[in-house]
Amino acid sequence: MDRGTFLKNTVILTGASLALRGIGMVFRVYLAAKIGAQGMGLYQLISTVYNLFLTLATAGVGVAATRMITEELALGGGSRLRSLSGKLLAAALGLGILAGGLQFLTAGLTAQRWVGDSRAVLSLQILAASLPVVAVTSCLQGYFMARRSVGLMTTAQMAEQLLRIAIIMAILPAALALGLGEACGAVVLAGTAAELLSGLVIWRGYRRDLRRVQGHQKSAPAKGVFRRLWTIGAPVAATRYVGSILRTLENVMVPACLALFTGSRETALEQFGALKGMAMAILFFPFSFLSTLSTLLLPEITEAYAQGRRQRLEGLISRTISITLTVSVLMGGLFTFFAGTLGEVLYHDAQVGFYIRVLGPVMPFLYLESMVDGILKGLDQQLSTFRYSVWDSLARIALVALLVPRAGMKGFLFVMLFSNLFTGILNLRRLLVVTGLRIRWWAWALRPLLALLAGWLAYRSIYLPHRIGPPLWDLILGSGVVSVVYLIFAGSGLWEVVSTSKKLR
Repeated sequence: MDRGTFLKNTVILTGASLALRGIGMVFRVYLAAKIGAQGMGLYQLISTVYNLFLTLATAGVGVAATRMITEELALGGGSRLRSLSGKLLAAALGLGILAGGLQFLTAGLTAQRWVGDSRAVLSLQILAASLPVVAVTSCLQGYFMARRSVGLMTTAQMAEQLLRIAIIMAILPAALALGLGEACGAVVLAGTAAELLSGLVIWRGYRRDLRRVQGHQKSAPAKGVFRRLWTIGAPVAATRYVGSILRTLENVMVPACLALFTGSRETALEQFGALKGMAMAILFFPFSFLSTLSTLLLPEITEAYAQGRRQRLEGLISRTISITLTVSVLMGGLFTFFAGTLGEVLYHDAQVGFYIRVLGPVMPFLYLESMVDGILKGLDQQLSTFRYSVWDSLARIALVALLVPRAGMKGFLFVMLFSNLFTGILNLRRLLVVTGLRIRWWAWALRPLLALLAGWLAYRSIYLPHRIGPPLWDLILGSGVVSVVYLIFAGSGLWEVVSTSKKLR
């Protein structure tokens, strides 16, 4: 990818990702205020079941589409692009219809046996209609990632988010009067309608792009597509299927085990909703900065790996890790320092602030795990990530069953801390073994940690003795002081975000 295209895509994706996550987080605060912590807990359980069927619909196809189309453009010149993408879309649509049918037919059973709440039936039936659309859209997104064309995707995602919010705000008040189950149904109905619009926008863009690449010339037949799709997608799908099943089991177990500790199903749902629906949304918001980098670099890493350009591959991976840790150490520090204020300002809930403070210190491992997992998949290491994911999920389930009925939410927080450290270390170790990279202690760890310490000392000595105003101003000004000092000391690490584009050629 040339420098100009990379910079353009970086700006588009970063801006759109920040805008989408910002709008989504603000709207989640609104939603939590409307349906409460218990409603957020029920919504999270519905989402857990939906994600299981979503995995069946999409697992492996998007990743395979990105890799196969990238390889076709790099090695085959794109002569088989229409035939290749058409077969990939057919496979995606088939999986989507299969998953949607299964979810619709089993909605009553899963609501009673898994969610433990009959109010989830309506939402699960509505969500089933979205699965074919989401499956095809996932494949199309893989196509545009391989084509290094991100403008259309961001437009579609922005339209989807705005339409979802508009519909929810229009129908939620009436749905709330009918009950919590109907309110959740209104939320997912809005999402289904918005996903359909997004899918149509991306589909039209795909058709236009094909005409630009090949015109009306007949595409050369792409052979062995489904075999190649199976080779690439099956390990990814297996990882996601098993992981999704285990995550679903865990998420269903947590409220049940919390109810044993608290003696109340409603209290358990409230605690689960406050953690999963509120605190985790805040913790993942800064990942917008890094998800853009991950999305853009995956085709570059795959291309370098396919072409055997080892030096370029190692340079891309090393800079990606450095950027990830530089950003995540700052964000983890800010969330830890200002957790109480965040919980008060956003949700008026000290419990949410407590969850953020506990999980803030492990954010570097959480973000690094996500980035390294994507890199390993680009290096044909799907089986390793699959193995680590299974180990992690089995350990989490065992610990949930052992600790949560005895220690409640504190036990589950310990499980999350252990899990993030465990999988982060395993994935990083595998990456180092595969690539031969060595840990760059100064750039990856010591420089960000020392910069964070300097920022904290500046906050304590300069700002804290003179702080004034309400909590919101304290949050803005205090985090600003920490961030400015951090950037002064660790700015060279963040500068790699820009300089990376110069070294990709």
